[in-house]
Amino acid sequence: MTAAFDPLAIAFLGLMIVCAIAALSVRDLMTAVVVFGAFSFFSATYFAILGAVDVAFTEAAVGAAITAVFFVTAIFRTDRGAD
Repeated sequence: MTAAFDPLAIAFLGLMIVCAIAALSVRDLMTAVVVFGAFSFFSATYFAILGAVDVAFTEAAVGAAITAVFFVTAIFRTDRGAD
């Protein structure tokens, strides 16, 4: 069995799909940022399961941390809700 068909990897892929659908369907932008951060965490974990630790570390640093800070800053400088 390869790492791509590992039950744990499939579970994290499922969590990523749930987060993607949730991020697109919520109306509050701050909630969307939190769900997007969870998506980045799950994708970083998925990359670590596959053995790409360098990609996982980059995804965790950029996707979850830096991008979330930029999004939160942009939301506080504009209106919070989506019209």
